[in-house]
Amino acid sequence: MTNLNQLPVDLPVPQDDGATNHLVGMRLPDILLAATKGGSVNVAEVKGRLVIYCYPMTGQPNVPLPDGWDQIPGARGCTPQSCAFRDHYQELQLLGAEVLGLSVQTTEYQQEMADRLHLPFPILSDVNYQFQRALNLPTFVAAGMTLLKRVTLIADDGVIRAVHYPIFPSDSDAPWVINYLRAN
Repeated sequence: MTNLNQLPVDLPVPQDDGATNHLVGMRLPDILLAATKGGSVNVAEVKGRLVIYCYPMTGQPNVPLPDGWDQIPGARGCTPQSCAFRDHYQELQLLGAEVLGLSVQTTEYQQEMADRLHLPFPILSDVNYQFQRALNLPTFVAAGMTLLKRVTLIADDGVIRAVHYPIFPSDSDAPWVINYLRAN
């Protein structure tokens, strides 16, 4: 059975294809996204510093990952990424940042993961690809599903100031964000 908390050692490394070069300086879209903590969040209205980590999809215990998942550069590692943000959440807050996760899975699907991993921050559902389309975020297709490539946005008062892409390994994302926040 697949251990979702551990990354295989032979994963292919994603390459920077330039798909996020347009994001710095853009405003976050003025849209409501359902959240695992209940209700909806409009990311454009979040004041202060906001970290949004976008990920393809989390696996579920006892459910096989899509065929060939580990061969797609950057696909594997959503659970370790979320756990890293959970484990560094207090430090991120002390650095003045709020954290949100985001994927195209339904809120119901995300809720299982958020509960299982004890995430202290909301996960947003972009099930209708509103956020993805508004920012032209990169995607890939696996098992017939169009999924977000792993990308993290750091915004100040709704304006994107920094982008982490590509992210590898996935659990290095939260430390990268912390280093950025300390320097900026």
